Formats: sequence, structure tokens, C-alpha cells
Amino acid sequence: MIGNDRDAMRRFFVSAWLKHCNRELLSPLENMVATVVGQHPEYHAILTDEQTALEAEFAEGAPNPFLHMGMHIAIQEQIGADRPPGIRRFHHQTAQRFGDAHGAEHRMMDCLGVVLQEAQSAGTAPDESRYLECLKRLAQA
Repeated sequence: MIGNDRDAMRRFFVSAWLKHCNRELLSPLENMVATVVGQHPEYHAILTDEQTALEAEFAEGAPNPFLHMGMHIAIQEQIGADRPPGIRRFHHQTAQRFGDAHGAEHRMMDCLGVVLQEAQSAGTAPDESRYLECLKRLAQA
């Protein structure tokens, strides 16, 4: 799900969700997206049709549902590949600490967001070691 085309990404979310709602066959990635969307009923209204999703704007400081759900997907893909190495273990530990995998992902997003913001500001690749250190602190706190 890597890409810089905002509209294409939003269309993909809408398509996956509508296919899920219509009980159509989903690709593995569409299934992952539909599962994440299903965990966020507060975002269902903007995913009812493509135009609504494409035109959705979010107030300064308000959460962007597409970014939020995209971060869930990024973390799930990282966990699936255990990349960076150790993230699967930290996710498991965090899920045990906070009671569920979804809640663990919400907390892990804070680490991912900080590392991505730092990388963007510095014009560098994200610092995996810094990311893992943050996740380790989260899992063990």
C-alpha cells in the first residue's frame, strides 16, 4: 500500500470496504483494508462512496482517517514480515500489556509517527533502531 497518490489510496479503501459490504471476493490486501475499516465504525460514513472519500477534508489537528487506517496497515505488514526485526515480538508484548492487538497498534502508531516525522523533517530514511527502541519501551513500560 505504498504510494503518494492520495486519491488512488482513498479509492482503494472505498473499493475494499464496499466489496466487503457486498460480500464480494477480496484480495488479501483488500481483506486487510476491510478488516481495519471494520474496526473503525467512526470512519464508515466517509467510505460510503468514492466521491465522499475523495472530497473529505479534515480540520487542522483532527485525525485523518485514511492516515490512521493506513498506519494500522503499515504496522500489520511490518508485523507479518517481522520487519524491522523484533517488531512482531514487541507487538505481542504490547498486546498482552494493553489487552488486545488493535489497541497495541494504536500505541505503536505513536512510535511510527514520530520516526516518520523525524525522517521527513531530516530528509532521511526512517531510523529503524530508534523505532524499535520506542517500541521496546512501549512493550516493557
